This record gives sequence, structure tokens and C-alpha cells, in this order.
Amino acid sequence: MNTIIAPSILAADFGRLAEEIKAVDQAGADWIHVDVMDGRFVPNITIGPPVVASLRKTTQLPLDVHLMIKHPEQHIDAFARAGADIINVHVEATTNLHRALQAIKALNKKAGITFNPATPIDCMTQVIDMVDLVLIMTVNPGFGGQTFIDTMLAKVSQARHIIDQSGRQIHLEVDGGVTPKTAPLVKNAGADTLVAGSAVYNTADYAAAIAALRNA
Repeated sequence: MNTIIAPSILAADFGRLAEEIKAVDQAGADWIHVDVMDGRFVPNITIGPPVVASLRKTTQLPLDVHLMIKHPEQHIDAFARAGADIINVHVEATTNLHRALQAIKALNKKAGITFNPATPIDCMTQVIDMVDLVLIMTVNPGFGGQTFIDTMLAKVSQARHIIDQSGRQIHLEVDGGVTPKTAPLVKNAGADTLVAGSAVYNTADYAAAIAALRNA
């Protein structure tokens, strides 16, 4: 697979969000990563379905909606109706992961599962036939601009092995501290999709930043 670059709007200027989305779209982004936080599963609070619906009107790029919220199964329908293309749920946030994935697939959306740094990925094998994307957090979720956790590289490699053994086309995404310096490390470990917030939005040239990540 070619490397997919998914700028995270968490680092964007929310006062100019539509313009920021259009800017990374024109700069060569492949997806838009949308971090949804509820102030309970993670400390921060961000956005809900109405903002996702507004983003849907702004770009034709796939919206990769990352639900960092408790009981995500209660909100899957709302985000699907708002225009999410991919819906990622944290395995730590639901007691019924299989049911949550069923709900996403029933709405004809791509389903993702996300793992926090300290969470083993053993349960991947139980739902591998249902997922389109696996997201490995390489920082603890909740805030942008954190430092990459090097020990997560082994976890990325482990996830790549499980995906390859499944024989299915499943994206392996990494989120947290992704920069031109760490991008080669995660790509060598098997990731094909890179989420980057600060590494894109905190630069003067979004196109150059995206190209640097893609070609690192």
C-alpha cells in the first residue's frame, strides 16, 4: 500500500476550520483525521457530529473519525449520519467491541479499532474479519503535540504480522508524535497510514510537510 497521510484537525486553527481543511486537501492530504474527545475517556473535549457534518461539506476526502469516547456504540449512528467514512472505536472504551463493529458495518462504514499504548493487541485476532483499519496510539490519547513512545514500534510490528496473517487488506495506522523523524520508523515497522497534527498544521507550508512525511 502507498503511505496515506491523514492530518489531524486537533492541531488546526478551529477558528478557521473550514479553511484549514481545504488547505490540507489542496496540499495533498489523503484523509482527514477527526479526533472526537468526550472529557471522560480522555481529559480533553473536542467536537461532535454537527462539526463532522460541517467538515463533510468542506471536503471530499475520507473522514477518519477517531472516537476517544466512552460507550462509543451509543454514538456510531450519529457520526455515520454526519458523514464519517471510517469510524474508529477504542477497544478500552466498550465492553462489547464486536457489537460496536457490527453497528459500524451495518451502516456501510469502514470500521477501525484503536489501542492505547498500554493495551495488548491480542483481541485483534477475535475481530480481524470485521475491521478495515487498526490504529496504534504512539502517545497516550487526549492531547496533541506529545512525544512519540519508541516502545510502540514493536507493537506496530506485531499488529502488522496479525494483519498479514489474516490475508485481508487492512490499514495499519499510527497516531501520536509522527514527524519526518519518526515516520520512517513506523513505516519500517509496518504502518501504512500516518496521522499527523502538529507536524502538518504547525508548519508554514502544509504541502511540504505532507510530502516530507510521505517521503520520509
